[in-house]
Amino acid sequence: MKKVVILGAGESGVGAALLAKSKSYEVFVSDKSKISDHYKQILLDNQIDFEEECHTPEKILSANEIVKSPGIPDTAEIVVQAHEKQIPVVSEIEFGFRNTKSKIIAITGSNGKTTTTLITYHLLKNAGLNVGLGGNVGESFAKQVIENKYDYFVLETSSFQLDGCFMFKPYISVVLNITPDHLDRYNYNFDNYADSKMRIIRSQNDSDFFIYNADSEPITNRILKLKPSVQQLPITLSSDDDLKAVSKVSYYQDGKITLRMPYNRPYQIVMQESELALKGKHNVFNSMAAALVAQTLGVSEEKIREGLATFKGVPHRLEEVAEIRGVKFVNDSKATNVDSVFYALGSFQADSPNLIWIAGGIDKGNDYTQIHDLVKEKVRYMIALGKDNTKLLNFFKNDVEHYETDDIEKAIKKAFRVAKKGDIVLLSPACASFDLFKNYEDRGNQFREIVKSLK
Repeated sequence: MKKVVILGAGESGVGAALLAKSKSYEVFVSDKSKISDHYKQILLDNQIDFEEECHTPEKILSANEIVKSPGIPDTAEIVVQAHEKQIPVVSEIEFGFRNTKSKIIAITGSNGKTTTTLITYHLLKNAGLNVGLGGNVGESFAKQVIENKYDYFVLETSSFQLDGCFMFKPYISVVLNITPDHLDRYNYNFDNYADSKMRIIRSQNDSDFFIYNADSEPITNRILKLKPSVQQLPITLSSDDDLKAVSKVSYYQDGKITLRMPYNRPYQIVMQESELALKGKHNVFNSMAAALVAQTLGVSEEKIREGLATFKGVPHRLEEVAEIRGVKFVNDSKATNVDSVFYALGSFQADSPNLIWIAGGIDKGNDYTQIHDLVKEKVRYMIALGKDNTKLLNFFKNDVEHYETDDIEKAIKKAFRVAKKGDIVLLSPACASFDLFKNYEDRGNQFREIVKSLK
C-alpha cells in the first residue's frame, strides 16, 4: 500500500490527508507545532494517524511520497532528509491536481493574486459555470477534489506552492507581476523567486492559455528564455503604441479598457474604467486579467461587464473601516510587501501629505527605495509597529516624523491623536505579521476592532 506523509496540519495539510485517505493510501500527518483543536478533531473523526509538536524521522522517511504545507521551507531538516532519501516532496496543489479532472485556472503574482482570484471566481460563477475556489484562499483544494464536482477550479497559487509542483498543468495560467517578496525563502536571490513564479507554465502546451503582464520585465525576459508553446494573452497598462499594435495584447488607455483575444476567439471587449467596481490602476489590471479568463472560457460580454460591476472588494486590502471625526481608517493588512504598499500609497490623492502610515513587522528582505518618493509626498506621520523596526526606521527617519511601538492599540490611538480632519490612517505594513500576530488577517481584524472601539 502506498504511504503518503503530510507535513503540516493546517487547512492545506488536513485537506491533503483527507484526499489521500479517500484514495485508500496509508496516511500519516506530522506537524512540528501544536495542531488546532478543529483540525485535530477532523483527523480523529477520519481515523488518520498523526503527531504534533515533533517530526519523527522513522515515521516520515518511510513514505512513498510527502505532501508539504507551503509554510514549511525546503531547508527544514526533515525535508532535507527526505530529499536525500529521494522521497518525492510535493505541494497540496500538485497532489490535488493529479486527482481531479477539473480544468484549472491558476493565478499567481507578488501582488493582487487574491483579488484577481476572487474576481475571476465571481465572474465565472455569475455566468453560471460550475466552478470551485481554492489554493491559497478558501477551503483546501485537495479536500474539494475528493468529490470532483466542479468543471473548473480557480486557484490562487503562491511561489511556495509552485515550488512543489511538477505535473501541475493549468488550462489557463495568470502571472500578474513579479516583484521582490519572500526573498528570505530564496537565499535573498530575486531570480530564484521569479523562476518559482514561472513554474506555473512549465507543463502547459499549445492547447492552454497564459495571461501575463507585458509591462513586467522579469516576466517578459523569462518568456523569451523559456519560449513556451502555450497560447499567450498579454496585458499592458503602458502607453507603448508598438505593444498595443500587436493584435493579441489587451491594453488600457485614457480610462478605456480593450480586451483582445487571439484569432480563434470571436470578439474583443471595450469598456470604461468607470464600469469597474474596484478602483485604482492595479485593480484595472486585476479586472482585465479576470475578464480575459472569462472571455477565454466563452463567457458573454454582458456577463463579464455585470460581474466586474458587482464584485465586492477583498477584506484587509484597502478596506475602509470607519470615519471618525473626519479621520478615515483604512485596513490594508494584506500588504505584506513593498510593492503592495506602493499601490496602496498611489491610490490616495491629496494636495498635501495626509496619511498617517502604520507599517512594520517581520522584514522579508525589503528594499524601501520603491516607495521612498511616495512616502515623502503623501505620508505626514509614520508609526512603526513591530518587535524590531530598525530597518524601517533607518530608511525613513529623516523623511517623516515617526513613533515606534509593539502594541497595535497604542499605534492606533497614537495615529488618532496626531491625525487632523481630512487625514487617513493607513495600516499598510510592507512586512509579515508573525512577530505580533497569528497572520495578516489577525492583524487586520485587531485593527478593525480597535478602530471601531474609538467611536
